[in-house]
Amino acid sequence: MDIQPYTNTETLAIGRPWLMSMLGTETNQTVTLDLTKFSESLHWTEASKYQPERKLKSGIPLGKITASGLYAPYAAVTNEIQTLTVTGGPTGGTFTITFSGQTTGAIAYNASAATVQTALEALSNVNAGDIKVTGNAGGPWTLTYGGQYLGENVGAVTTTETFTGGTSPDITIATTTGGDTATASDGTQVFAGFLFTEVSFYPGHTKVAAPIMVHGQIDVTKLPVAFDPTDVPAGSNTQFVYGI
Repeated sequence: MDIQPYTNTETLAIGRPWLMSMLGTETNQTVTLDLTKFSESLHWTEASKYQPERKLKSGIPLGKITASGLYAPYAAVTNEIQTLTVTGGPTGGTFTITFSGQTTGAIAYNASAATVQTALEALSNVNAGDIKVTGNAGGPWTLTYGGQYLGENVGAVTTTETFTGGTSPDITIATTTGGDTATASDGTQVFAGFLFTEVSFYPGHTKVAAPIMVHGQIDVTKLPVAFDPTDVPAGSNTQFVYGI
């Protein structure tokens, strides 16, 4: 896998905004897709009343199913998920979260998920979209990592509490899903290339021929699904120059 930064952008064909240059497109290969593995909205758009064909989006990362030889969406590695749970029933006070050496401001013991997320995004090492926080006011709060931490094995956050009331109030931290772990074993965990063009198919069809690009220059920020080239496993027989 040859991954290098590439900063110049060219305007190319409509429908392929993720393609930065035509370099390497002559190496496209025709493969057969297993349409049962693709999902609406994420991978394809529904047909209209007057236009029955569905359209797979170009730029979908693909892997090859070992048993059938058909191609399906690449099974990216897991994203880190951590859970923070308040224990001991505090009735007041605050806490801070430390992530990779950076510490948030004080957060109320009964803060909403949105407030926790805002506090994290105020850190110098967290951008919008890097950590999505969900849960009820007062927790538990679930931290799902993405953005620059997509597919990464992220170190667990730590907390410092200044709680009042309750019985020995504290926050427990658990890694519910470790990052950078393979999510499939059927062959799709090995990245094969990108769907080069939009592909039309009719409802009810289970297979379709399509071109797959195995060499070229890619802007990962414009792909139709989240994709981190640094998490492509060794052994993927592809070469790309990724935009930054």
